[in-house]
Amino acid sequence: MRQDLSRKLPENSLILITGFFFSPPARRFTISDLSELHQNIRQTCRDFAEKELAPSAGHYDKTHKYPKKKVQKLGQLGLMSMLVPERYGGSGSDYLAYAIAMEEISRGCASVGCVLSVNNSLYMAPLIKYASSQQVEEFIKPFLDGDHVGCFALSEPNNGSDAGAASTMARKDGDGWILNGVKCWITNGLEAEAAIVFATTDRAKKHKGISAFVMRTPRDGLVVGKSEDKLGIRATSTCTLTFEDCQLPHSSLLGEQGMGFKIAMETLDGGRIGVAGQALGIAQVTSKICTSVFREPFTTNLPC
Repeated sequence: MRQDLSRKLPENSLILITGFFFSPPARRFTISDLSELHQNIRQTCRDFAEKELAPSAGHYDKTHKYPKKKVQKLGQLGLMSMLVPERYGGSGSDYLAYAIAMEEISRGCASVGCVLSVNNSLYMAPLIKYASSQQVEEFIKPFLDGDHVGCFALSEPNNGSDAGAASTMARKDGDGWILNGVKCWITNGLEAEAAIVFATTDRAKKHKGISAFVMRTPRDGLVVGKSEDKLGIRATSTCTLTFEDCQLPHSSLLGEQGMGFKIAMETLDGGRIGVAGQALGIAQVTSKICTSVFREPFTTNLPC
């Protein structure tokens, strides 16, 4: 006879039954559970999205125009540097505040939400943890206010976002590096003034032979392709970066040689929080629009 294990375990413990894990149902998290600080962030972002973003979101999407002034206003609110510690000049917010901001901003404009996500969780996050003091001055501090944005170059035509299979190569050249390869589907690629790029530095070590580099863009040896024509989120570019004997100084290495796979995986984990917040915001406003349309009386001139 199977024992009732739940009586012998703490209330919040996971219980193994017939090969599956079960957890006691948790109390639903509501807006009232947010701290006063998080509620203020939510209201500030919602007001900004409704007044500044939503009225012009369609225009920017149809024209494929990068909303630079909107992004700069995000910077003035401290949203473009939410995850950056105060010691570097950032807002020093936690991930809950960041998720709230992503949700609310994306309700107003998915493209602006995308820019916010990339700059915070894909560009800034790995720099915060691994940047040298020189890299902090060059690649973090100038990117706090929305005047400049960065990008994250991991995906490749034949490897997708597989962080352990970089075909882009970086070989030593004296005191520097030379990069050759192609990165694709790079968000903010046209607008970015800096990029974090992943390349193989030792093919024999497989994923442990991948390194991360941070560099200013555009630069000699880097060809930025045209922006892809997408189904949506068209006010931010998605393009190809081609490296052709692109020379980098040794100081462009982010972290230590061979740490690229680790840096990429950690960064993608944090990035998923932003993507989830963005998706939730888009879903909420979509539901609101559809509901309002379906509540309108349906009329037709067709005979019965």
